[in-house]
Amino acid sequence: MANTIKPLARAAASLTTTTVLYTVPASTTTVVTNIAVTNTAASAATFTLGMGTAGSNTALHTTTAIAANSTVYIDLKQALIATNTITGGASAVTVSFHISGVEIA
Repeated sequence: MANTIKPLARAAASLTTTTVLYTVPASTTTVVTNIAVTNTAASAATFTLGMGTAGSNTALHTTTAIAANSTVYIDLKQALIATNTITGGASAVTVSFHISGVEIA
């Protein structure tokens, strides 16, 4: 098995909270290790994150407030199997998601 430490998603948020940020490739297990959510605006915003199967994600954060010019760090060890997704979105496009982990193939 090959383990690849990598950025899983580096993306500005969509205003749609169910936007797919990452999909686990076929024949792969992914361990999500940390997520940084950054708001570069001078005003507060909210964000939503979920993980699981397409159309049936489990919420990690639902309309969570993020202050102006700040970052929220989420430290976790969550395993996802092939075709599982990470979804998210925010109330403003000034919010960005930085998701890191390990793919095991």
